[in-house]
Amino acid sequence: MAVAIGRGAEVQKPLATVVIGGIISSTILTLLVLPVLYKIFHKKEHRNR
Repeated sequence: MAVAIGRGAEVQKPLATVVIGGIISSTILTLLVLPVLYKIFHKKEHRNR
């Protein structure tokens, strides 16, 4: 859909761009950002005990 050039492509391209961007950003957040945040906050909690 993101590389469509036929009839209706002007509607499909923006939607496909948003869907692809959402998939990529959610994957990056899940695999990289959340584990880092967990380690940061887990270390602080572990030090207090």
